[in-house]
Amino acid sequence: MKKILVFILISAFVSTGILCRKAADFPTENIDPRLSGGAATVFLSNSQAFGQMISGLSTFDQFIHELGDRTFEQTFVSAPAPHFPGLGPVFNNVSCISCHHNDGKGTPTMGAVTSSLLTRISIPGMDANGGPLQAEGFGLQIQDKANNGPVEAKVKISYEEIPFTFRDGQTVSLRKPTYTVTDPYRPLPAGYMTSVRMAPPVFGLGLLERVSSSTILALADPADKDGDNVSGKPNYVFNQITGKKELGRFGLKANVPTLMLQVASAYHQDMGVTSYLFPEESSFGQPQYINGGKNTDMADSLLDATTFYISTLAVPARRDVTDSGAIRGERLFAIIGCSSCHQPTLITAVDVRLPALSHQRIHPYTDLLLHDMGAGLADGRPDYDATGSEWRTMPLWGIGLFTKINGQGFYLHDGRARSITEAILWHGGEAKTAKDRFVQLTKGERNDLLKFLNSL
Repeated sequence: MKKILVFILISAFVSTGILCRKAADFPTENIDPRLSGGAATVFLSNSQAFGQMISGLSTFDQFIHELGDRTFEQTFVSAPAPHFPGLGPVFNNVSCISCHHNDGKGTPTMGAVTSSLLTRISIPGMDANGGPLQAEGFGLQIQDKANNGPVEAKVKISYEEIPFTFRDGQTVSLRKPTYTVTDPYRPLPAGYMTSVRMAPPVFGLGLLERVSSSTILALADPADKDGDNVSGKPNYVFNQITGKKELGRFGLKANVPTLMLQVASAYHQDMGVTSYLFPEESSFGQPQYINGGKNTDMADSLLDATTFYISTLAVPARRDVTDSGAIRGERLFAIIGCSSCHQPTLITAVDVRLPALSHQRIHPYTDLLLHDMGAGLADGRPDYDATGSEWRTMPLWGIGLFTKINGQGFYLHDGRARSITEAILWHGGEAKTAKDRFVQLTKGERNDLLKFLNSL
């Protein structure tokens, strides 16, 4: 009887052994190149392509997604008000959608309702957690609007046009910005540093949050041991929720560790809307501050819903995958070295809660690491481990739809580039070799490379 029982148990383990295996690697053959977001891909290429829900959500999850969508688009107003009070007392804009137009990129202007630039400010040194040191009277961000007291300051932009000519005679004009802080309500502190940044797209962030830290760190080469002049390093930043330093992956300098903190800090700094993660007004200690003695401006449920909405936005499918020019451009993208930083493929970790985001083969074209981009793109302002010339690799998925989603395409961290070609020509530092190789391409080869990028 014991032998029979042992045989049955062994047979059971063998027959169910598949349940105990590790997840197999993705096969490289028979992969549909259109699936930029894996199962979280949407086949839509119109002006609403960045705002689509991932598939497979339960009825309840769809409700939360739609609630978050409405909150993302909601205009906040100054208190007292029956609905969505809490704007200010100092702020940059009145809603998420005002900066992230159609869930896409912003517009590189300041002051108007549709403006999407913000200006970070700090002084030399680090705070207790290793982050930027606040500028007294201004905090960590210059708010150029107020509903109580004076605005903190204004920021003016002027551009210099720098002509560039390829060997074949094609000309491009590079737009070099100069940012000037004007009309501060109090003297600016000595040695202050600023960094102007434009609102990036918000789709696909749920997938990027689920790329494991080990996957990102495996791509890092801070000492450039392989000698390719491309290092890539992680940014370790403070997580207010856990009270620990963690790998940063969100923000233009990878200066935020989680999507929840990214959303909560945007509400706090951009709109002056407090939450349980940032319960004190950004203007605390300044004359604009209002001692409310009140609850936080934003309900926990609405902050959670907004985060869930962004986390469950799908990625638009790649297009023109059989176009011969785009195929040649994809090869050139790798040959000249663009893929050293803009990693074509990543795999997300398992998430049983959201299958469409779980263990997906995705094509964001980023390594989520910091790279020195040279003096031309430097802001001179450190942010945790990021130096004043280092930026996180920008994801490229959806880049070919920017003009369709937002009208005019604007590129790079501050929107200075008006075309993809301009953006490439601004690359320096670790990306200089790839940029120089791009410059040496024939006009036909450049067109193929651009055709590939516009297919993403």
